Amino acid sequence: MNKLLIATNNPGKVAEIRALLDELGIDLLIPADLDIRLEVAEDGRTYAENASKKAAAFALTARMVSLGDDSGLEVDALGGQPGVHSHRFVPLPEASDADRRKYLLQRLKDSPRPWTAHFHAAVAVAAPGEAVRLAFGRCDGEIIPEERGSNGFGYDPIFWIPELGRTMAELDMDEKNRLSHRARAVKNAIPILEEIFKKRR
Repeated sequence: MNKLLIATNNPGKVAEIRALLDELGIDLLIPADLDIRLEVAEDGRTYAENASKKAAAFALTARMVSLGDDSGLEVDALGGQPGVHSHRFVPLPEASDADRRKYLLQRLKDSPRPWTAHFHAAVAVAAPGEAVRLAFGRCDGEIIPEERGSNGFGYDPIFWIPELGRTMAELDMDEKNRLSHRARAVKNAIPILEEIFKKRR
């Protein structure tokens, strides 16, 4: 069976990506399955750069096709912050998701609502000996001041989707995998994966 390494150990991301790629009928692995302990510095200026670095590093280490992703939240009232620094937004070492949400809301408290925002994602696919290829996704919404839902991670509990009247964390997996930025990016990467694995049969 064809094998794909998902270049993250983040359980939330892994669950989403596995659900999206299940239809491909390929063997999905994570670094822990291969006893790979690799830290890739996410110091790129764009989501695409960070996703590409992760995918390429894991493909080289594991010598197999790898999928890396990077994503972030851009809030209009903050001039697009936190953006590529979404995970490192809080000036605290070992900050939790709850810390990041609290800090974001503190930064927004003096700005008039609605706090329009956008989730962005880039997915990179790297195969040994081939150029990295990219796919992208976006989801528009608003930041709300109270947390709602328990089905997400990161900023999901305060990211409200107006047309649904719910936050990202209130969506079930099927709904999230139709609407989220990462879902859209992964779906846009499926033709790339199909082409790569077709060549390897």
